Amino acid sequence: MSVAAENIRTVTWMGTTYTINVGRFESGGIVGVFESIVPAGGGPPVHIHHNEDEVIHVIEGDYEFWMNGEVVLVRPGNSIFLPRGVAHTFRVASTSPGRNLTILTPGGMEEFFVEAAAQAPRLPEHMDRLLQLGDRYGIEFRGPANWVVDQAH
Repeated sequence: MSVAAENIRTVTWMGTTYTINVGRFESGGIVGVFESIVPAGGGPPVHIHHNEDEVIHVIEGDYEFWMNGEVVLVRPGNSIFLPRGVAHTFRVASTSPGRNLTILTPGGMEEFFVEAAAQAPRLPEHMDRLLQLGDRYGIEFRGPANWVVDQAH
């Protein structure tokens, strides 16, 4: 089965553009695949995925990932595996936007971005709304990255 162009969805939330190429509807929930364009210095709050494992493949830009108290630099052409249940975050360390491909297994969490873009919660003023949305998708937000010292607790 191929994904028709009309099934590809693009949304923007908090300055990042997400293009969902394969979602739970196309894969029967097996996998979610989306591309992100992230502004320089941008990235998510520290969070944990309770339902899925995540692979992020960097296409453009240098990314710094924080996981288990360590910072790892991931450059274009390289990937990082982020297992479920582990607190993590990243930021684009280059001066231009970064572009990455995310693969989730199982799929479904990519729909979080569609809902977040529709609801448009802003941080920190709408953190309560973001926490509620995250709960529905098994995402536990730990707080701002503030370029992370120790938020594994």
